[in-house]
Amino acid sequence: MNDRPSGDNENKQRFEAEALIHLNTLHRTALRMTKNEGDADDLVQDTYMKAYRFWDKFEEGSNCRAWLFKIMTNLFINDYRAKSRSPQIVDLEDVDDDFLFGHLSALGPADNPEKHFFNKVFDDDVKLAIDELPDDFKIVVVLSFLEGFSYQEIADITDLQIGTVKSRLHRGRKLLQKSLWKYAIKNGFIKEPA
Repeated sequence: MNDRPSGDNENKQRFEAEALIHLNTLHRTALRMTKNEGDADDLVQDTYMKAYRFWDKFEEGSNCRAWLFKIMTNLFINDYRAKSRSPQIVDLEDVDDDFLFGHLSALGPADNPEKHFFNKVFDDDVKLAIDELPDDFKIVVVLSFLEGFSYQEIADITDLQIGTVKSRLHRGRKLLQKSLWKYAIKNGFIKEPA
């Protein structure tokens, strides 16, 4: 008897146990990246196809979730983004570093007022604000805030220097703060300045 089928079956079972458990998380992020259910489905499918094809390259015991996100992010950058609209231009002079942070920190002691705010609120207005971020900023914001990856993991996933990740995350936060200012006032999270 040929030994190969049992090895293939073992690989398939390992792939299902380690990789397929991240399907919903990948789909949620793919939807954020593509802004379209059909494109998100395609992106996740392409991610899993590529992951399965290169499953023998995956180091057992390493972070499978981060590996899958790296594949998906690279596919998005290489394929899907090339098909989408031209990149948005952001005038970074319009990004005030203390726009929302100063007001949030005045609400009381907290380790991280921004994190407190984003954990407290996540409805359609916030999702829309994230969706409207330029792709370069959106990817790192989604990977950090929504998926909980560390700076180093995001750098590995996106093939960026850690300083670039920090910079994009900083600027992405500031863009979100600016777009969510009116939302925060409207919903009573912040009192309108006198």
